[in-house]
Amino acid sequence: MNVRRHLSRPRIGTTAVAGAAALGLLTLSACGTSDAAGGSAGGSDGKLDVVASFYPMEFLAKEIGGEHVAVQSLTKPGTEPHDLVITAKQTAQLTEADVVLYLAGVQPAVDESVKQAGVKHTVDAAKLTALEDHGGDGHDHGHGDEHAEDEHGDEHADDEHAHEDEGHADEGEGHADEGSGDPHVWLDPVKYAEVAKGVGKTFEKADPDNAEDYKANTAKLVKKLDALNTDFTTGLKDTRTKTFITAHSAFGYLADRYGLDQEGIAGLNPESEPSPARMKELQKVAKAEDVTTVFFETLASDKTAKTLAADTGLKTDVLDPLEGITDRSKGDDYFEVMQANLTALEKALGAK
Repeated sequence: MNVRRHLSRPRIGTTAVAGAAALGLLTLSACGTSDAAGGSAGGSDGKLDVVASFYPMEFLAKEIGGEHVAVQSLTKPGTEPHDLVITAKQTAQLTEADVVLYLAGVQPAVDESVKQAGVKHTVDAAKLTALEDHGGDGHDHGHGDEHAEDEHGDEHADDEHAHEDEGHADEGEGHADEGSGDPHVWLDPVKYAEVAKGVGKTFEKADPDNAEDYKANTAKLVKKLDALNTDFTTGLKDTRTKTFITAHSAFGYLADRYGLDQEGIAGLNPESEPSPARMKELQKVAKAEDVTTVFFETLASDKTAKTLAADTGLKTDVLDPLEGITDRSKGDDYFEVMQANLTALEKALGAK
């Protein structure tokens, strides 16, 4: 399937949208926001009120904002982000926020609600780094080291990409409407660092009194992401095979970065069902490329992945797309789960 189909799936009815929007507008009119009042950003507790769409955005907000922010995520732990339905309460949270942080193309319901909210400091993470098309048929190929050398953390974090879309919340819909690329940028530490830099600049503008702290926190986070990138580069440099099979084609950027070949059972949409022809093709790929493991994830069904593994005599393991943290996650935060992903890949690919 292509990206456009994935992004266009309806998640909320017209009546629900209208009702939620009306409630949000009433709440905004009654309470106002710090921007509307003309004062410094921040809620009644003096903190910057940030609404994040799902875990990768929530993690950035907390790491960069530190003690100066109060972060609410629209996606509860354990919820499949692509299936999120926005409630009236969440619509009100959006309209009252000082900063809204989301990633267009992951959650159609969020994209629409953010557009309606019109918050001044709205950040679409998809605009902070270059998106790429990893296809919709589940067959994604990495581009090896030359791709990794072409993209460094600083090259996409300039003013062209790291703008904050102030006063242009509707522009965050561009990627979703155009179906212009794979949104799973957080699984590439280099691209995630680019996004972090843009988010940091937004926080500085929304809350200038604490700008220096946001700068320092961003720099610290980027340094940790650089170290994670080094770990992946070193760990996956010399492996028996470069091909891995995964239930959900979320790892295209990771494959590109480290010279791997991702073979997805499903496409970019974790709910899509593979055709019998695709399953047969994957059986051939597994044999030809010396694949040992079929990966599944924690928030989506593992039935198809386990069926393929049983049919081919392969092992199964978890490769987490980090769309949410639950008690089933192999770690408590982004860095711990990414390290677990690295360990799983090293084992499956036969790292030397």
